[in-house]
Parts: sequence; C-alpha cells; structure tokens
Amino acid sequence: MFVRALTGRFAGPAALGLALFLAAPAAAQPASALSESALRFVAYDDPVIAIVGVQVVDGTGAAPRDGQTVVIEGSRITAVGPASETAVPDGAMRIDGAGHTLIPGLVGVHNHTFYTTAARHSQMNTTSPRLYLAAGVTTIRTTGSYSPYSEINMRRAIDAGEIVGPRMHITGPYISGAGASTYMTQVANPEDARRVVAYWAEEGATWFKAYTRISRAELGAAIEEAHRLGLRFTGHLCSVTFQEAVDLGIDSLEHGFFTNTEYHEAKEPDECPPDFRNSLRDIEVDSDAVTNTISHMVDNEVALTSTLAVYELSVPGRPPLEDRNLDALSPGARDEYLNRRNEIAEARDPVFQALFPKAQAFEYRFFHAGGLLAAGVDPTGNGGALPGFGDQRNYELLLEAEFMPAEALQVMSLNGARVLGVDDELGSIEVGKLADLVLIDGDPVADPFQIRNVVTVFKDGVGYDSARLIASVRGLVGLE
Repeated sequence: MFVRALTGRFAGPAALGLALFLAAPAAAQPASALSESALRFVAYDDPVIAIVGVQVVDGTGAAPRDGQTVVIEGSRITAVGPASETAVPDGAMRIDGAGHTLIPGLVGVHNHTFYTTAARHSQMNTTSPRLYLAAGVTTIRTTGSYSPYSEINMRRAIDAGEIVGPRMHITGPYISGAGASTYMTQVANPEDARRVVAYWAEEGATWFKAYTRISRAELGAAIEEAHRLGLRFTGHLCSVTFQEAVDLGIDSLEHGFFTNTEYHEAKEPDECPPDFRNSLRDIEVDSDAVTNTISHMVDNEVALTSTLAVYELSVPGRPPLEDRNLDALSPGARDEYLNRRNEIAEARDPVFQALFPKAQAFEYRFFHAGGLLAAGVDPTGNGGALPGFGDQRNYELLLEAEFMPAEALQVMSLNGARVLGVDDELGSIEVGKLADLVLIDGDPVADPFQIRNVVTVFKDGVGYDSARLIASVRGLVGLE
C-alpha cells in the first residue's frame, strides 16, 4: 500500500488508525439498499453472477487473458480463471462474455464534480456521479472542491444508496494565496493554512490540494497539519516547484510536466512566473534536469496524476469531436465549448502543441522509472473533457504516449487505488476484492477507442446499465 503520509515521521498510531479508517472503501452496497430512483439504473442484482468466456485485463499490468470466467458472489470476486477450469455456481446469473472485455472499475484521482467552460462554472450534483459511473469510473478523488459541502453530501447520498455514483474521496477546497480565484481559500500565512486543513478535516475531507499561489511556508504548514491528522496532500503548483514540494513532504503532484516551474531560469522563490510554459518548450524530456525531478519524486514515493484529457483541449484541433460529448452538454455549454475550440484552432498558439507530447513523454519516463502514475479527467478548462468520458480519453492518450494497454489500465485502476490507499480492496480483478468491474463490448486492447463501449458497470457486485445512465443526463451537463 502506497501510504507515505501515514507512516514514519508523518503520523503517530492514533493518526494512522484514523487515516486507515478514512481511506477504507464505503461498506458494500447491495441492490436492496438502493432507493427506487437508483434502482432504475440497475441491470443485474443477482446474488451470484458469472461472466463467462470474457477477455480479462486485470489492472495489475499483466497481459490480457482470453476465455476467462469471473464469478461474483454478493459484493466480492470469488473466482477468476480459464472458462474451461472455472466452475460456475448453480443458479448463477450467466453473462456471455464472448467478444467482450472485462477491466477493473477505473479509479480517477483528479475527478471534480464541477464543470467549467470559458464562460461558466457549475456544480454538477446530478450529472457528474452518473457520468462517472456510466463510463466505468467506480472510485474518484475530487481533487480541489468548488462546493465542498455539495461533495460531502453527495458522498453521503451515494453511500446511503439514495443516488448512484462512484465511491468518493473528498478533497477540501483549493488552498492558495492572495489573488487566487474567489471560490478558493486564500491563506495569508502558515497559521491560516493549518487552520483551513484542521477545519475541513473535521468536516470530512480526507485529502487536501494546494494551488498555484501558495508559498513554501504555507504549503509546508498545510502538509504538516494534514499529516498530523493522518490525511494526505497533493498540489497543482506554480509558486512552489516540484522538488521543493517533495522536500516539504507532499504526497502527490498533479498534471505533470505542464505545471513544474523549476526549469524557469528567472523564477523567484514563492512566485509563479506568468510565462513559465514558454520556458518549458526549451526543456528536453530526457535532460538531466528532468531526470533529477523524476528521481526525486520516485525516491520519495511521491505519486503523479496524469490529466492529459483536459490539457489536450488547448491543442488546436484536438480532441476529435464526439457526438456523445455534444449530446450530453446543455445547449449553452455546448455553444461555449465549440466557440472556444474554434478560437484555439484559429489562434494556433504553438505552446501547447509543443508541450503536449513532452508531457506524454514525461509521464512515460516517470512510470518506467518506477513512479506511481495515476490518472483523472479534471473536467474543467474550456468544457470539452466530461466526467467519465474524459477518463476514457486518458486511456487513448496514454496509448498514444506508447504505454502498453495493460500498463495504461494499471495507471487508471490499481495505481489510483494505491494512491488512495485502498488497493487491498479495489483496483484489480483478483479473488477476494470488491466486485468493481467494467464490461466492454469489444476489445480496447486491439482498438483503444472501444474503451468507450461500456455495457455494464459493476460496483459492489451490482451491475449498472451504462446506456441508461448516459441517457438520463443528456443535455444537462453544465446545468445540473
């Protein structure tokens, strides 16, 4: 288990116990615990289910295995093996897996429940949980909250079976400095930072996120307070460099190459250089400077979150337009997204065209150096990266970056569970683990775009109909 913040110098026994309690998945949720409105999305609620003759990509990085049978009893996986050798229990609901692929439930570790375009900022209490689940994302970390109480109450409603959605790990509000956006906490000193962490920890946050204008002293104090409470810390940084944050004890870093300012020659301490992305264009990903960054993170067990799907939106002409995205958007949000997409295409700013492949290469190097790379959609920016759909796009972009399919799925499932400290229960298709599984019509190993063909998403052994979930939010993203 990757729990750097919960061991050694960071926490005593009491904090460790609290953190392990908070990191544990919610209690298994049978269909009998679901409300009537939630039950309408259920396709399978049988006590024993066997998916027979399916290709399995188990999330561990192992090669895909054809012709497998996976048995679910209650909320747990009880058998995985070749169909010719794996008994199907009497009375089990048999699902024909021929021509299908079974992957673990995806674990998104940068998955907001709010949505933005260039013109709007909206909390999506209805659409985000349904879209995440429909796309196969069964666990999320909300990495920076726009409306923390909305997310705390959303988690409670999901855990109680009142609504459907993924398991949720809640991050408190963004912690930044003076001049940050008005929905963020603006701390003025280390004492401020400690106070904010302590308050939101008591309210139910289990992670915290620093943003671009925080100082080293404030960040260090916030991390120290989170660790004292047995909780963990990440950051989308600028004023503090990656290696500085590692030295302060941060547990993970967001966005990778796009947000590291340590290569900017004129950077002043605790200041965010407004032009630092231009300087990144001159950095070679195989340089000694980048190698030092990666080594420092790996040596200190600091995880990295890939959010390629949201940064791709700044590259002219990308991503390809998808009807499913446009159909899900409300009319106003769709117009705002398409207008901004056209502006980016016409401007043809070379910065993100140059940085995007560098960011992909940085993540490939980090992963193959032994770094813990996870992924999330970050449905912000200009509005083209939607909850769930953007997570699936991350898979396609990791393959574009030359990850093998099994590696990309490991990043998006078991590695995310490791970041959250729940890999003993979730993140891979193994006997004894909770039955969070995604049944796909087709073979995303041979054709990455088939990861979009989700048929059924199992969470706690209950199978949800992906198409019904998607249909229920058509035209609502950006509103609800």
